Amino acid sequence: MPITDWPAQERPREKLLNRGPQALSDAELLAIFLRTGVAGRTAVDLARDLLTRFGGLRPLLQADVKAFCDARGLGTAKYAQLQAVLEMGRRHLSEQLKRGDAITSPDHTRHYLAARLRDHPFEVFACLFLDNRHRVLAFEELFRGTIDGASVHPREVVRRALHHNAAALILAHNHPSGVAEPSASDEAITRRLKEALALVDIRVLDHIIVGDELISLAERGMV
Repeated sequence: MPITDWPAQERPREKLLNRGPQALSDAELLAIFLRTGVAGRTAVDLARDLLTRFGGLRPLLQADVKAFCDARGLGTAKYAQLQAVLEMGRRHLSEQLKRGDAITSPDHTRHYLAARLRDHPFEVFACLFLDNRHRVLAFEELFRGTIDGASVHPREVVRRALHHNAAALILAHNHPSGVAEPSASDEAITRRLKEALALVDIRVLDHIIVGDELISLAERGMV
């Protein structure tokens, strides 16, 4: 049965308009993005097939262009649309942070860091530089590769903080494995950076580790 023949309250688009996007399942949200199905399959059926094929919404959103376009009902046009939507989401979060919500809205800050770091297939170490009122000055990805004591250079972090005239900062890096639990190396890096930045009177407010979940080292008393 085509979606147009469904009861109005069950159609994904109408459901979203009446109850908000949070009321929709992953398949229903994806169906709205797809707009149409394929022969014998509604957009919702196709969305469910795709979620099963890729193992969920996040792996689908992370798929490279070849894997994405090889799936039935998708293609380069849909891939371009999806990448545009994802980038708009990142920029929306970035613009909100630029208005100064970093510390007064810690959850929003974490969503922003997750959007920037979660999908990298390699480790990325970044800093969110803040002024003395905890407003965002800049976000920079500083180091890539295996994040350990040898690859994160306190001198470079201090140099970039001074360049932005930062009074404080939030450290962040991702764990591509998805396991966000901090390692001994993560704790050691945090201590080294905190000590180095304290010499120039710059405070480390937190160190966020991004995986399938987000872990705050400050909340664990490690900062």
